[in-house]
Amino acid sequence: MDLPSFLWLWKIAAWAMGLAIAAYLLQAVTGFSFLIFRPSIQPQWLRPLHVVTGVAIALLILVLLAIGIVGTLGHYGSLGHSSHLFSGLTVVELVFLSAWSAAQIRTRPWARSVHLIANVLLCAGLVWASITGWEVVQKYL
Repeated sequence: MDLPSFLWLWKIAAWAMGLAIAAYLLQAVTGFSFLIFRPSIQPQWLRPLHVVTGVAIALLILVLLAIGIVGTLGHYGSLGHSSHLFSGLTVVELVFLSAWSAAQIRTRPWARSVHLIANVLLCAGLVWASITGWEVVQKYL
């Protein structure tokens, strides 16, 4: 496939990554507010916003994973042609570790630590995936 046939795929990937990063930043702000404000003074909309943006990140990351697989298989016929695969899979794993641990927080006290650590690592993972993704795009432009 040539550049024009992949352009729509890159646009979707760029929007999905941008929205995932924006949702991550909103997650960071709402999550940080859980740490500094007692539950009795937190607004009622804060927790649902945190959950909805977390689900949005998970869905956007799945979209990005699908685009990465389809785009790479469509161009190369196989996976593993750049470090972007490893950075992307790391982000996928961290997002779902974060989601899984978030679901455990109310019943298992240790899950909060796992959730926080996963999200700190996710920040680095998103930066890494952004850099390697940009390198992939530059190969084609």
